Amino acid sequence: MSTAAPAAAPAPETLSAANPLATPSSLPYALPPFADLTLEHQREALLAGMAAHRAEVDAIVADPEEPTFDNTVVALERSGELLGRAERVFYNLSSSVSSDRLREIEREIAPLAAAHSDAIRLDPELFARVDAVHAARHGAGLDEESVRLVERYHLDFVLAGAGLDEAGRDELRALNQRLAELSTTFDQNLQLATEAAAVLVTDAAQLDGLSPAEVQAAAGAATERGSDGGYLLTLVLPSGQPALAKLRDRELRRRLHTASVTRASAGAHDNAPVAVEIAHLRAVRARLLGFDTHADLIAADQTAKTSAAVDALLGELVAPALANAKAEAQVLAELAAADGVELAAWDWAFYSERVRAERYAVDSAALRPWFELDRVLVDGVFRAAELVYGYTFAPRPDLVGYHPDVRVWEVHGPDGGPVGLYLGDYFAREGKRGGAWMNSFVTQSTLLGTQPVVVNNLNVTRPAPGQPALLTLDEVTTLFHEFGHALHGLFSAVTYPRFSGTSVPRDFVEYPSQVNEMWALWPEILSGYARHVETGEPLPGDVVAAIEAAALWGEGFGTLEYLAATLLDQAWHRITPGTVVDDPQAFEAEALAAAGVAVDLVPPRYRTTYFQHVFSGGYSAGYYSYIWSEVLDADTVEWFKENGGLSRANGDVFRDRLLSRGGSVDPLGAFRAVRGRDADTGPLLRRRGLAA
Repeated sequence: MSTAAPAAAPAPETLSAANPLATPSSLPYALPPFADLTLEHQREALLAGMAAHRAEVDAIVADPEEPTFDNTVVALERSGELLGRAERVFYNLSSSVSSDRLREIEREIAPLAAAHSDAIRLDPELFARVDAVHAARHGAGLDEESVRLVERYHLDFVLAGAGLDEAGRDELRALNQRLAELSTTFDQNLQLATEAAAVLVTDAAQLDGLSPAEVQAAAGAATERGSDGGYLLTLVLPSGQPALAKLRDRELRRRLHTASVTRASAGAHDNAPVAVEIAHLRAVRARLLGFDTHADLIAADQTAKTSAAVDALLGELVAPALANAKAEAQVLAELAAADGVELAAWDWAFYSERVRAERYAVDSAALRPWFELDRVLVDGVFRAAELVYGYTFAPRPDLVGYHPDVRVWEVHGPDGGPVGLYLGDYFAREGKRGGAWMNSFVTQSTLLGTQPVVVNNLNVTRPAPGQPALLTLDEVTTLFHEFGHALHGLFSAVTYPRFSGTSVPRDFVEYPSQVNEMWALWPEILSGYARHVETGEPLPGDVVAAIEAAALWGEGFGTLEYLAATLLDQAWHRITPGTVVDDPQAFEAEALAAAGVAVDLVPPRYRTTYFQHVFSGGYSAGYYSYIWSEVLDADTVEWFKENGGLSRANGDVFRDRLLSRGGSVDPLGAFRAVRGRDADTGPLLRRRGLAA
């Protein structure tokens, strides 16, 4: 690997005054003016934004005054306004409305952005100023949030390599540039490979088990892709595809499963060599920064602090999860044998659904008419936020999103005051990456006088024209989950943008969103939104009871597939610079076997070539975060229940002491401020049926 300095960025284009990103948007809450924006505007603003940001930082370094909190750290917080505005638009759109030209710009910008970040974080004179402010922080009369900001900046610089010598900084720059290129390649490969792996069905009889609306949606997807007739089953991001629970045609189940688990593993969009190089270069970088492995580097800046702490939690879960999954497999194998087949991975969801129907009287497919998207959103998700926190959501059809699917709501607080905007983008489409997520177009900060503009993305199958959008129970839970992230951003009440909303450690960020899932089946909330789309009748009480009774069924599978992905992530990120991986598939198989989670019937939730979270999504060596956060979540759910459940009093405590604080306080300290003690793993083990 060459350690030569990266090629210089092209001379920044002059930012035209007519560029909609040149100044803060005049729309409410500085909502980006999507109707006026082109990709060339975004490219121009990104290049000019990097140049402007660098000039602002150069001015901080050149300041002849002694370094102070205001002239150094606050000045850094204020810098980069144009770049931040452009990045938040561009990277949101790269996930939601990608195109050939956007991907081309993304490939151009990725190494330049990495070089720009390094130019700032590896500037020895700038670090000297930050270091001086850090040394004097306790005697400078700063408030608690300001002291934490100084400490956060100092740690950011240290972990970014600011303490390296010149040769080390040059090597790090080259590593970061190459990693930025590879991450972009992985993401783009996956998006294209996932679209290409969609399964085309020519005989409608093979779709037996799907509802008429789902068959229509598959026909529409085929037409959208330019197919002359037929039906297209598109893929969601995880290994398990929802249609596997319904399709009666076993051969089609096999085709769909195989397409899912072999994505991006061969051909023009093969991500295997990309993942190997990413893992290797991360190992080299970690060693350069003084850590044994990339996993150790990541853990140092999380609430876990060490890889040993991560191992301790995961080790507590593997054996009971494996035992539960094997017990479930035995039940399913008997059902499959009665049909004359030997249970395979593509059969699991189908027979598991039969158990729900026969043992617990829960037919997941039959539940969909009670979960119409808009009703779940307005009478469920929004209603819970109003009852628990006092926040309300009013449609703003006059405000334009970045795609016709996007809708906008204005958010008001308990006192009726304006809070920000919430954008919803719920349907799958070509050019949109898989999965579900929350992000921000504008972050809250009293220093900058900004209020939040947040967006939720899901990948619900688009209904046929004139048909309602019906959700699965899992999609209902996902909507509540992602909205929990949105609330974290909307409730933010911090001074500095560095701490806004979800700017917390990766192994803490999933915690508030997981807590918000509790309201999906809370009686007062469920009764409001679970109404039959045609008759308006509420979901029958015996069905609700059956759903609750069936809650533990499938937890063995769910926990094991998650742990397999988590341990695979850890394996890739605990290699050393000298580790040679000639066969990525063999490495994956050996890693799963060594961790005790290699079960053919239960593939990892994500395999290496489509593990977007860790190779291009910011969760490298951090996929454990979901279960780590769930420890806090399960304990907090018990706190809510112990204190009366759904109430404004409980909501106010959770919002004021934790959700509104963002990264401005120690996250585990915020948890203790709510719970009154450290977290206990007991509630998690009981929830997942893993307690002895």
